[in-house]
Amino acid sequence: MSERMFDLYAPCHFGLEAVLKREITDLGLTITGVTDGRVNFKGSAADIARANVFLRTTERIMLIVGTFKAYTFDELFEKTKALPWEEYIPKDGRFWVKKATSIKSKLFSTSDIQSIMKKAMVDRLKTKYRTDWFTEDGEDFPVRVSLLKDEVTVALDTSGESLHKRGYRKMAVKAPISETLAAALISLTPWKKDRILIDPFCGSGTIPIEAAMIGLNIAPGINRHFTAEKWKSLVGESFFKEAKKEAYSLIDTDTKLSIQGYDIDPDALDAARANAELAGVDDQIHFQARDVRNISSHNKYGFIITNPPYGERLEEKKDMPELYKTIGEAFATLPTWSYYIITGYEDAENSIGKKSAKNRKIYNGMLKTYFYSYPGPKPPKRDIREN
Repeated sequence: MSERMFDLYAPCHFGLEAVLKREITDLGLTITGVTDGRVNFKGSAADIARANVFLRTTERIMLIVGTFKAYTFDELFEKTKALPWEEYIPKDGRFWVKKATSIKSKLFSTSDIQSIMKKAMVDRLKTKYRTDWFTEDGEDFPVRVSLLKDEVTVALDTSGESLHKRGYRKMAVKAPISETLAAALISLTPWKKDRILIDPFCGSGTIPIEAAMIGLNIAPGINRHFTAEKWKSLVGESFFKEAKKEAYSLIDTDTKLSIQGYDIDPDALDAARANAELAGVDDQIHFQARDVRNISSHNKYGFIITNPPYGERLEEKKDMPELYKTIGEAFATLPTWSYYIITGYEDAENSIGKKSAKNRKIYNGMLKTYFYSYPGPKPPKRDIREN
């Protein structure tokens, strides 16, 4: 069973494909293709479990059942029916098309796509299992389908709840950054665990917590469950137990990190502290109420990685130039530090008063954001340990 190889893909935020590709490669898996917002790769049942437990920057791990072109609903029905569903779904399995997306395709009604595909799956399995009725009282087999320029990708969702749900964020605040995006942003910087890190707009603590988990090598999926754990004929619980056992063995229990999270909202700080405790990193992060204009440190060569407000609501937009001017002034007081800012505020660079070394465009859902890089000078080797 463990030797069977599957075609898999992992979705990610548009603009972060290279980060996810590196993560998958670091797990020892073979990349088979990269498209906008998706990395395809090969893997065994054990690899499906490891990908779910270890990957920080994807939303879910998808097992591809088939791909084909479809221009009409008749074609969609027949080609879905032709897929070997009996190799994936047992007779008592509960199966449905959980989500359909369609971009630049002739078939665009997602509800019709879902119902037609379900009928095709039932037709196929009726013949294979020689039955007219499915109890569907077994394990869940949620199907996701995407149509892009009439190319249909049909896949089983092995993860269940999105992988950004690590299990630690029970408390959230307004407009939180997702865990997967936070982890990806940290990975786009040269921050290492022996360097100080401050998030002056920490909200419910996602960036500091993800940094602490990266610094201590705590796998993001170590404390949660996955749909494919219950798929006895395909993946099963034993592979996930092995992956989590491996994850526990890799945790760094000796390192002491220097990570700080500031916010002016006491409720946000309460949430951040509670979340850090749930993540098992509360002893590694110092949270405090502090305005960005009061940022200071006796350390040199530190890092700021942050997600400031960017005026999503109309009434907030008028405050943005002044806020980002304040951010620029505050950062100037730490001239040896490196700054990394993600924001949807289009005029951030002008208001900060300094051109970034790099400006990466990242889509946070449908929202276009920019990740501005202001790398500072590299420290002399002897200074790194002082931080």
